[in-house]
Amino acid sequence: MMRKKSIIHSLLITTLVLGMVGMTGCHKKDTDSTAKQQAQTEDEKEPTIQWQGKNWQYNKNISNYLFIGVDTREQSDTRVGRSDAGQADALFLLSLNRKNGEVTMISIPRDTMTAVESFDLEGNSLGTSTDHISLSYGYGDGGQESCKLTQKAVENLMYGVPIQGYIALNLDGLPALSKSLGGVTVTVPNDSLASAYPEYTQGTEVTLDESNTELFVRSRDTETSQSAIARLERQKVYINAFIKKAKERYAESKTYAAELYQTLTPYMVTNISQDRLLTLINDTIRLSELDATTQDVVLETVDLYQAAENCMDTLEMSAKKHDVTLKLEGESCKIRTEK
Repeated sequence: MMRKKSIIHSLLITTLVLGMVGMTGCHKKDTDSTAKQQAQTEDEKEPTIQWQGKNWQYNKNISNYLFIGVDTREQSDTRVGRSDAGQADALFLLSLNRKNGEVTMISIPRDTMTAVESFDLEGNSLGTSTDHISLSYGYGDGGQESCKLTQKAVENLMYGVPIQGYIALNLDGLPALSKSLGGVTVTVPNDSLASAYPEYTQGTEVTLDESNTELFVRSRDTETSQSAIARLERQKVYINAFIKKAKERYAESKTYAAELYQTLTPYMVTNISQDRLLTLINDTIRLSELDATTQDVVLETVDLYQAAENCMDTLEMSAKKHDVTLKLEGESCKIRTEK
């Protein structure tokens, strides 16, 4: 029997590159610089982790953001300890290198085992135990507290790598994503849906809209072992297709990031400021530009006045929030620049 389980649908969007768990945002520590280490006080020393017999020190240029797909349609009316806030059914960690602009997305299967904090019915902590990472969300309040518990569980999994922010998206946000682009076309990657839905046979091209996006990214056969892994593959295909089309829309209108933010706001919980989140969406949409290592330089004509207008449109929501009035003066000025 095919049951709908849960998804992620992480706002965002991007080529899911499965990375090695213990190495997110880390670089090898110079173990030979003993003199320099001895000159540091204990408070000045950076924390390190040991992985595969080597010491690694955290790269301070990395910012990590957690995207959580929740298996509920609206925030649960609950509190810490009742264990009924839903589950973090899809998890993606976005790592952004602020120095070189590289972006990496790591997918975390919902059944991954790690240290998860649990609580009694009164909300008192019972400490941590090894459990499915998806259950971490359920011990919270269905909002910020749930997100913090899941963030901590992912940090535990990632050897203490710090996470600077999180976004949780509920099920009703899924159709809204596809609708924002007028539909997203994908090629079905496997036959995990085919027995119940023959139209989703492997290799078939399907356009996902408000009516079928949730089915494609969320449904799985709970009686089949590791069916969540096959579903994760479909989620990756959807995210890649979404990013590709979002990039096309962004090229047409630089206001698309702001439009996407407005679309998702009713369905998400986040601790990231509006300004930072808009920047993050912009950076993520441009991710595919980072995939190629070498390419021919392509020039295009850009109107600087129009570019400034696009920037104003992107900043308009934030400006109104802070009672700031934006004004643009000048005239059209066209230049040739890298596309």
